[in-house]
Formats: sequence, structure tokens, C-alpha cells
Amino acid sequence: MHERRIPEWLRHAPAPSVRGFAVLAGAEAIARGILISVFPIVMYNALGDARIVSEVYFAIGTLSLLIGLLIPFLIRFIPRRWVYVTGALMFVSGALLTILQTPGTAIAGLALTTFAVVTTFVCFNAYVLEHVAKIELGQFETSRLFYSALGWTVGPALGTFLHNIWWPAPFLIAALASGTMLLIFLVMRLGNGKLITRSNRASPNPFAYFGRFFAQPRLVTGWIFAVVRSCGWWVYVVYLPIYAVQNGLGSQLGGVALSISNAALFFTPLMLRYMQRKSVRTAIRTGFLMSGLLFLLAGAQFGLPAVIVGLLMLGSIFLILLDVSAGLPFLLAVKPSERTEMSAIYSSYRDVSGIVTPGIAWMVLLVAPLSGIFAAGGAGLLLTWALARKLHPRLGQARIFPERAATGRVYDTHAAVGVPD
Repeated sequence: MHERRIPEWLRHAPAPSVRGFAVLAGAEAIARGILISVFPIVMYNALGDARIVSEVYFAIGTLSLLIGLLIPFLIRFIPRRWVYVTGALMFVSGALLTILQTPGTAIAGLALTTFAVVTTFVCFNAYVLEHVAKIELGQFETSRLFYSALGWTVGPALGTFLHNIWWPAPFLIAALASGTMLLIFLVMRLGNGKLITRSNRASPNPFAYFGRFFAQPRLVTGWIFAVVRSCGWWVYVVYLPIYAVQNGLGSQLGGVALSISNAALFFTPLMLRYMQRKSVRTAIRTGFLMSGLLFLLAGAQFGLPAVIVGLLMLGSIFLILLDVSAGLPFLLAVKPSERTEMSAIYSSYRDVSGIVTPGIAWMVLLVAPLSGIFAAGGAGLLLTWALARKLHPRLGQARIFPERAATGRVYDTHAAVGVPD
């Protein structure tokens, strides 16, 4: 009698690869990309005032920040995989709820999808830091953006186009894509993460890890880069569509502009080569400098809306260069024993930018037209360019031991990280 053997792939899940995580990120990009240019229009149509829209985004961002920071505490009681599953289900329900097309459901749908993004992002980054070697993080960021390129390129324009034809369509596609993201996650069988024990017991205070974060200047600086980069995207994604509607350019322009800009994601392998040939430091400084100057020019009163839109589109290409490079200072500096906690800190950049940008925009709109928000965004990007001069010149490069280099044997070991302490 022959013994029936269980296939190896069922008994032991294959080790997650860079490509596997990139595919998972690609599914999320479809879900988010199809809605990213639709939600500002939906909110503006529902509420009728750009300042009220800013207030709603500010409130949702504040709640989302709190949720993201509490996730490491929550994972002590609920397995990480179920936290990720819950986030994916929130994405599905938020997209479907917005179809009801009332001010209340629009706000609730935006809130659920925002909370879903931060929940899955914290878990996703913790898994990446566990399964992707530091020396491969640059390759991972490039692969993630490349696999996300289709969703971010086609999604924004397709979302506004479908919304004008049959308004539930983009939300149904987003629900389907987020369901697919959940299925991919389950197939990858990532589990609850690797366990690393410490000599001291975990603090009952869910925010106790803040002290470790602020004690490491490299992490703080890397987080600031992520926040300001995200603020630039907030200005582009939320206020460009509203600007287009106010200036008679049509409700679809914002989505089309974002799709054209995101087509640069297909060139992220070339951006990676530029970063490797020059340095991570040079790539980061170039991204902040050029995007800051172009956003600042867009805030000038040219009186030509098409010129302003063109300047913002050029600036967004350098924001993509920052997507490739600006997250590395933080990710390279995270210690293995602090993956989940620091992933929560890192993911908070989305919510902090979602608080800071609408808050500043609300104040700007009290004294200036909408284009003043573009100038404020440019000023923030230029200030961060000045901060980036402190980055280590060899950030992200493999260290080479001189005695081994003399024999011709070069070993990729640890990466040079961060700013001087």
C-alpha cells in the first residue's frame, strides 16, 4: 500500500521573494490608483468647498495616524496576518460603501480606505524587513514601483473616465483589486512574522517605542524625508484636480495628469541605475531640489492654468525619483528587533502628511488662492533638500573591506546607512 505524500509546497510555504512582495504591491496599486483621482472630486462634489474637504482629510488623517501607531500594540494580541486581512477587508467595504453617493458615505468610504492603507502598510513593511536583505532593499523598492506602474499609470485616468460614464465602476474595480490583494497575501502564506526575543519584557505602553525612534537620528531623518515626499504627492493628487475644476479644465484633467506622471514608474529601473552610479544621497537631493523648484514656480501667479499644471507634472517626475530613493535611509537603519514597531513609525508618514498638508492648505486658502498651496509644497521640498545634505555620502553602498579589496575579493556585507550621529 503506497503512502500518499503531501506536496512540499503545501507542507512548507516557499520563502517570499522580492518579486512576490512586488506583485502584492502591484495589486494594491490597482486598488488605490483607480480611486486616487476620484476621491477628491467625489469629496468636492459632496461638500462643495475646498476648505471643508481639507478639514475632512485632516480629521481622517489624524485618526489614521493613531490607528497606525497602535498596530504594533494590537499585534501583541491579534496575529499579524489577521490584522492584514482586516485591513484588506476594510478596503473592500470602504470602496463599496462610497457607491451609495451621499456626503456621509463618501466620508465613511474615504475613512475606511485610508485606515485600510495604513493597516496593511504597517504589516507589509514588517514582512519586507523580515524577508528582504538590506543589500536588496534598493532592488525591492525599484521592483515594487515597477510592478505598481500599471495601476498608478492607468488607474487615475481610467478612474475619472469611468466615474463620468458610470460612477460606481471605479469603486467596484477597487473592491475587486483589494480582494485580489488579499488572495495573493493568503497564497504567499507569510504567517505572523519571525519572532525575535529580547532580554527585557515588552512595555505595556503601546507608544514606548517612540523613545527608541527619537534616540536614532538616522531614523528621524529618514522619516522626515518620507513625510515631505508624501506631502508633495498630497498637493499633487488632491489639489491639482480641484484646481482643474475651479479653472474650467474639467474633472478628468487631474486623473489624466496623474496617469501621465505615473508613467515614469516604468523608468524606475533607469532611476535605480542613476542612484547606483551617483549615490542615494545625490538622488535624494536631486529629487527634492527639482520638485521643490517646479512646485514653487507653479505657485507663482502666471494666470495660465495650463502652465501651472505642466510645471506640477514635471515636478511629479522628481517625486517618483524620491519614491525610489527617499525611503532607503529609514529602511536601511531599522534594527531586526524593532521591525514591527519601526514599521508603524515609518507608515505614519502617510498619515502625518495627510494631517500636515490639509492643515497648511486650509491656512493658505485663508489668505491666498489655491495655487498658493503649490508654492507652500515647493517650499517644504526645498527645505528638505537642505536637510538631505547631512546624508552619508556612501548611503546604501556595500562596504568593502580594504584587506579583501587588495586580494580582489569583494564582499557585499552591511550597507552604509543614515546621517552622522
